[in-house]
Amino acid sequence: MQFRLPRGTQDRLPDDQPWWEYVTAVAQEQARRFGYGRIDTPVFEHAGLFQRGVGEGTDIVEKETYTFPDRSGEEITLRPEGTAPVCRAYLEHGMHNLPQPVRMHYFCPIFRYERPQAGRLRQHHQFGVEAIGDGDPSVDAEVIDLGWRFTQALGLKGLSLAVNSIGDPACRPDYLAALKDHYTPRLGEACPDCRMRYDRNPLRMLDCKRTDFACQDLVASAPRMTDLLCADCDDHFTKLRRYLDALGIPYFINPTLVRGLDYYTRTVFEILPPEEGAQSVVLGGGRYDGLIEQLGGRPTPGIGFGSGLERLILNVKRQEAAAPVESSAVDAVIVSLGDAAPAIAVRLASDLRQAGLSVVLAQPGRSLRGQMRHASALNARYTLVLGDAEVAAGAVQVKTMDSGEQRETPLDEVATALNRR
Repeated sequence: MQFRLPRGTQDRLPDDQPWWEYVTAVAQEQARRFGYGRIDTPVFEHAGLFQRGVGEGTDIVEKETYTFPDRSGEEITLRPEGTAPVCRAYLEHGMHNLPQPVRMHYFCPIFRYERPQAGRLRQHHQFGVEAIGDGDPSVDAEVIDLGWRFTQALGLKGLSLAVNSIGDPACRPDYLAALKDHYTPRLGEACPDCRMRYDRNPLRMLDCKRTDFACQDLVASAPRMTDLLCADCDDHFTKLRRYLDALGIPYFINPTLVRGLDYYTRTVFEILPPEEGAQSVVLGGGRYDGLIEQLGGRPTPGIGFGSGLERLILNVKRQEAAAPVESSAVDAVIVSLGDAAPAIAVRLASDLRQAGLSVVLAQPGRSLRGQMRHASALNARYTLVLGDAEVAAGAVQVKTMDSGEQRETPLDEVATALNRR
């Protein structure tokens, strides 16, 4: 039996690594500039963390999580999103005692049992940030600014920022009542998922992407949350827009933008590329002022975003926005000929690596031509040739591959010569 990748996963090959290194380096630099420290949480958590935080009525919890009992019978879930674990860590480690908000960023694998598609696999990877402990709209603007500057630093063009407010527990009940009144006469025309959401999670009806039922017509004509915001939420959203204007970030209000997680309140936002499609979002997030309390803490505001790295890389390649430096080229390949040379070549390779050079030893016993072909295939900068004459002289022939220049260099001077060049 020949084993193959599980559906919805991929191997990250050596040729792929420069793209990942480039995107993560840009992300880390932007996080540093905004003062967001690094946090890493476990790949798996207790299942209840996501049931309480993300919401039992969401597609993620109902259909997409990898949840299973471990050997002790404890229900465990592979991380389906990044925010709830960071909030758990905030509570568990007493971060409320730190200066607020606590600013954190992370890179992590995400696991969701969903239909694989371009840029979104069952195991994909996210860059995310969270700012926990301050409910002022200036923090919303800061997080959005970080996300916007990140995508701009990647060189992506034609992006658009969508924002919306979905209210809070004070004003959302009235909106949900109005939304259900809107759907009631035509509920039979909606898709089965929306008919289920009507009772369990009506706000999620606005996030439906089905086109084979009347859902899109119902969404387009639905009442707007921004028309029914309470005074506090309306003030928060007005100030956010004022800050975005001051930052010079172009945006538009999307009244149907709700995101897919139950913990969101007030601000939600997405950054989209020029390509259309429900799965085209490159970065999205929002405010979650009630999540810490749901997880057992005192009321604590928070806001953050997540960005799928696979989808970002796909867009960077598609737009030819960057050409990462190849990281796979080696500094030198050592070619050895004869009986005495291989042992000296092994020692020379070790010495050069200790001097900071990347070195590969060609397979001893092959022909000179075969070993030189190996050096060319590895895109080596230099080839070091050791034969009987070189062993006797205590030297090595150093060939510069791009120019073809070759010179004899004493063995104890090779590292210095290569590093100087």
